[in-house]
Amino acid sequence: MTRTTTSHAAEADFQRGLRAFFEYRDLGIAKATEGAFGAHVIRGIPGAHATGAWHTHDLPFQMFFVLKGWVTFEYEDIGVKTFHAGDSCYQPRLVKHREMAHSEDVEILEITGPAEFETREVSAPAAAAE
Repeated sequence: MTRTTTSHAAEADFQRGLRAFFEYRDLGIAKATEGAFGAHVIRGIPGAHATGAWHTHDLPFQMFFVLKGWVTFEYEDIGVKTFHAGDSCYQPRLVKHREMAHSEDVEILEITGPAEFETREVSAPAAAAE
């Protein structure tokens, strides 16, 4: 049976994860939903910078909401976009994208469905390679 799940900032535990320039705080949603969804807060590691590697994520739902600072991504379908606190983005399944830069203080809430998914590095899309 699923129980109400909470996560408190005072007890936040950030761990290294998918990207070497970010730390991730698991909000407990994956466990509560038996992996159907995931939610975590991502924050930049001071002094660590994006590699700009093109990649895809194979999952039906992924969105993020910037809580603090800013982050710049490039997408194969909409080009370069910078997101500031209060901005959000839905990323469709398998869209090629790359993180180009972020502020030292960036914090992002990311929600995925399911919690676990494949991330694959890919070549740059034709438009970006020109």
